[in-house]
Amino acid sequence: MPLKLLKRGNVWYIRGTVCGTHVYRSTKLTDQKLASALMARTSREIEQAHAFGADVTKTFNDACDAYLASDGSPRFLDPLRKHFGRQRLKDISQPELDAAARKLYPNARRETLNRQVYTPFIAVWNFAAENEWARPRKWRRPRRPRGTIAIVGSQRAGTAPIDFERAAKFVAAMSPAPGMLLTALFYTGLRPIEAFALKGSDVDLAGRWLVVRNSKTGEPRGVPLHSFLCEWLAPLVDRAKADRGAVFRTPRNKPYTSVQGGGGGLKSAIDGARRRSGINDVSPYTARHTCSTGLVIAGVHPHIKDQILGHAADDMSRHYTNVPQAPLIEAIDKLPVPPVWRSLPWLKNPLAWSSRLAEGTGKRNDLL
Repeated sequence: MPLKLLKRGNVWYIRGTVCGTHVYRSTKLTDQKLASALMARTSREIEQAHAFGADVTKTFNDACDAYLASDGSPRFLDPLRKHFGRQRLKDISQPELDAAARKLYPNARRETLNRQVYTPFIAVWNFAAENEWARPRKWRRPRRPRGTIAIVGSQRAGTAPIDFERAAKFVAAMSPAPGMLLTALFYTGLRPIEAFALKGSDVDLAGRWLVVRNSKTGEPRGVPLHSFLCEWLAPLVDRAKADRGAVFRTPRNKPYTSVQGGGGGLKSAIDGARRRSGINDVSPYTARHTCSTGLVIAGVHPHIKDQILGHAADDMSRHYTNVPQAPLIEAIDKLPVPPVWRSLPWLKNPLAWSSRLAEGTGKRNDLL
């Protein structure tokens, strides 16, 4: 049955079959002429995909929609979508990606370009490649030229590591629920958005292993669990398995969320702990930098460190995402656990403490 328009309320829908592909979708349009034009384009794209393959017809917007529908992170995607829009994936090249970075953020440093352009773009591209909408490829990121000296200046909180003693004092000033999450970040090196998305089925305490299904790079990876985490995580994992929710939740038993351009669900918890502790150089990403530096100080081989942090997720390592790796587990246990951390009261019963708030928190709760 060829495509035709159907009206539902004030909106036109497309329905029918083209080249064996069944279509039933909203045009989100109330104008019939515009809806007809969209229907014709839809039919043409399906015919081209049938004749030449999906990698010829899929656009960057198509890839973004599918990526987000699969729980991909929306962070920093809006500017990229506005730039590339309906440009076909097959027509996007390295020079065009570099030009987009320069146009979107003309005065940004390479770290900002990596975070806000290259990383989200590559995550979408890798997802599209897995669906055979694009060809797998290695995209070049901006790097500091050899022989240059790093510019020393003021840094945002979270861009530098701290020692674990200082980290323990900061976590002690937090409410238990966000404190549990930040503790996990310090002892896994996970990105905050990766920890937010963890489900009970992703965590294997017996094997001391967890799996990040949708990482920032769009590639799954396995992460070793520090023995300290295994001492108290079980109740949180069991709860997540029972209700199929997130492992880490706010004191109100809600999942943490990532916020475009901000610190996400941990931002206000971090702000509150800064006021109470007087420690102002901690953000969620401080944990990742601290974990990385701690592994280096402990003498962990750079290749092992990169695997733990997800910097070395090549095609072969992804085959073993679910398989606990002994060298990685041994390496993560080299991170120190200060006495202050081991003395936190919520370690003995995380679930019972998870809804409690830090002392001095008022009616305007700054920890949720």
